[in-house]
Parts: sequence; structure tokens; C-alpha cells
Amino acid sequence: MQIRFDVPADPAYPGRVAAALSGAQARRYRLIGAVLVAVGVIGFVVSRGSGWGAQTLSVWMTLGLGGLLAMLYWPWLRWRARRRSSGYAVEGGYDITEDNIMMRSGAESGGIAWDGVTQVRATPEFWILYVGRMPATVIPRRLMSVEDAETLRTYMADRGLLRT
Repeated sequence: MQIRFDVPADPAYPGRVAAALSGAQARRYRLIGAVLVAVGVIGFVVSRGSGWGAQTLSVWMTLGLGGLLAMLYWPWLRWRARRRSSGYAVEGGYDITEDNIMMRSGAESGGIAWDGVTQVRATPEFWILYVGRMPATVIPRRLMSVEDAETLRTYMADRGLLRT
């Protein structure tokens, strides 16, 4: 397998990559935040009907506010990443073989060996490669030819890496 393709200099591309890589963490923070908000609201409502309600009011308010902040943290972080990364648009490319994924962006280059990839998650625009439990990089599906995308999808599925 030898797949090569270029990534054009697009100011929006780095922001889309940052959004894709942070998506898994965003879901986790939203879930934790929703649970904290629910516990805070339930505690607040229950404490209002009891004699000790005034003593625990600050605990329930803190839980609810903490949950709300947890839910808003990743959208705020994603917005900042998109805003900052718009100036990073440079041409680059990918060179994918059976052994590794080599990426270049401007004068920088790096790679990941397939042996280190533990799973690959598919989104409409990217394949997100994980090393351990952390998202490491993306492969832009829309910039590849249809034949190359199918070859790579088959390769990842045969290795048991592809998750939907």
C-alpha cells in the first residue's frame, strides 16, 4: 500500500482538525457536566423542603455551576483553537504505507507507526487515529481519492482498528 495526497493551505483546516481531535473529550465533559448539573438541581430542590436546606445551599449551587462550566469548557477551548489556528494554514501532505503514516506541513514532518495505533474512529471528514486512549492525529478522508480511501479503509478494517 502506498497512498500519497496533498493538503492545500486552507485557513479553516487546522480548526477542523482541532475540533475532530477534541470531540471525544468534549462528549465526556458534557456528560460529566450534565450529571453534576442534575445532582445540583435535585439537591437544591430536595434541600428547599428540609430544615437543613440553608446549610447545604452552597454545595448544590457549586455542583450545578461546576457542571455548567464543565459543559462549556470544551466549546470554549474549540473556539479558541479555531481562532488561533487560522494563521497556521500551510500546504502539506500525507504518505501512508503498511508500516506508518507520515505527515508533512510546511517545513515540519512527523509520523506514526501503524503498530502504535490502537484504534481508528471514523467521522464524515476524518479518520481519527488513537494511540492508547488519546487521539493522536487525523487522516482527512475528503482529500483522498475514492480508491485510496477504500484501500485504506480496508487495510484498517483488516487490522481490526476501524471503529464506527
